[in-house]
Parts: sequence; C-alpha cells; structure tokens
Amino acid sequence: MSTLTATTAEDRVVAAPVRARRDVRPIPMTRVIGVELRKMFDTRSGFWLMASIGILSVLATAATVAFAPEEAQTYEAFASAIGFPMAVVLPMVAILSVTSEWSQRSGLTTFTLVPSRGRVIAAKAIGAVAIGVVSMFLALGIGAVGNLVGTAISGAPTVWDVQLAEFATIVLANVLGMAIGFMLGVVIRSSPGAIVGYFVYSLLLPTAFAMLAAFQEWFRDLQPWIDFNFAQTRLFDESLTGEMWAQLGVAGLIWLVLPLTVGLVLLQRSEVK
Repeated sequence: MSTLTATTAEDRVVAAPVRARRDVRPIPMTRVIGVELRKMFDTRSGFWLMASIGILSVLATAATVAFAPEEAQTYEAFASAIGFPMAVVLPMVAILSVTSEWSQRSGLTTFTLVPSRGRVIAAKAIGAVAIGVVSMFLALGIGAVGNLVGTAISGAPTVWDVQLAEFATIVLANVLGMAIGFMLGVVIRSSPGAIVGYFVYSLLLPTAFAMLAAFQEWFRDLQPWIDFNFAQTRLFDESLTGEMWAQLGVAGLIWLVLPLTVGLVLLQRSEVK
C-alpha cells in the first residue's frame, strides 16, 4: 500500500507541468534618463528653479538694455550679464537632482525599481548636463534678442563679439560649475548641506585663496594648480594656453574627481530609508 502511494505521488510530480520562466528585460537607460529629467520638473521647487533660468535671463537682458551705456551694449555684455545668474542657478539644479532622493525620501522607491545605483546616478548626471547645455543655449539666445533690441533702441551698431570657441568655453565653465554642485550632492546627500557647501566653495574659498596669494609669494604660483574656481573662471575671460588647461585639469582632479569618486563609493554603501 505504501509503495502504491509513493508511486502515485511520483507520477503526480512527473506529470506536473513545468512553468516557463519569464525573462524580465532591464529598464533601458534612455527611460531612466527620461524619468530623472521629469523628476527635476515635477516638484514646485524644481519647476520654479527651472523657470528661473528663463526669468533671470530675461531680467538680466532687460537690465542691460535699460542701464548699460550705448558703447557697452555688445553681445559679450549681454552674455556676461546672463552668465552670473546661470552660474548660481545651474549648480542648484545639479544638487537637487541628487539630494531629492534623500530629502524627499523617494530613494527607496527609486533604487527598488532600478537596483543599480550607478545607473541612477549616471542618469542624473546626464540629465543635469543636458539641462545645463540647453539652458545656456536658451540664455544666450535671449541675450542675442536683447542685443538686437538694445541696439535698435539706442541706434548703436550691433556688435557680435562672442566667437564660437568662446561660447564653447562659457558652456564648459557652467557645466563644470554644475559638476561641482553634483559632486557636493553625491558627497553630502542633503539639500541644505550641499547648498551651503557650494556657497562656501564658490565664495569663501576663492576669497581665502586670493588673500593667501596676495600676501604669500610662495602660494602665488601655486594657486592656479589647486584653486579650481580660479582656473574655471578663466574660461569666461580669456583663451586658455596649454599650461592653463593643465592647471584646470589638476585643480579639477583635486576638487571634483577625487571627492566625487569617494562620494560614489559611499553612496553605493549607504542605507536608503
């Protein structure tokens, strides 16, 4: 009787149909980038931060038309006026793109749907750079309109004194500023802390380095190699020589690449709540 029961159970096991496993396709990187781009606009703070790029560009252009003398109304003047607010707003965009996962407690959902944190952070970086480049094209386009309108009102000749190479270095300088904000977001992972850290980096450190270079001769030649803000600012002002590019690279390695690498390692190991 026991033999019959065992045989019957074995037959049932053999006769049971084998269910085919479903292959789950990984989420494509383009979709992850698209989601991260949408998340930058979804919140009220994100929407108004993005809107402020266009608003500040228009205000800076209008101020240049209204208050700059006729001889100073050139395309370079409009680009410089727009560049200052862009240098402040764009790093904030990069910071919030990272820290929002922790400050809004959406990281658990994000990293559950996409377990690879590296892919998510890479998508955020690509999205931030894309927004920075598009924003610069938009801002400089508004500046071009302002240049035409301003010279038409004043009757002065329209001057286009920004070459393509200069425009490329301006875009690069703003992208590097965004990269610093992104790095601080990865390292600190707190919106208030990263924003305060950025203003310390962009306002306090350059002042300290400038004072040290002014009073200490030994530091004067060393400053371009270790002051990333100083090396980055040259991108707005002049054509860089080979030595200046090397100084930008060394300072960027110290202030951008190494901290970002450490931050990515810590982010991979941090607990998400």
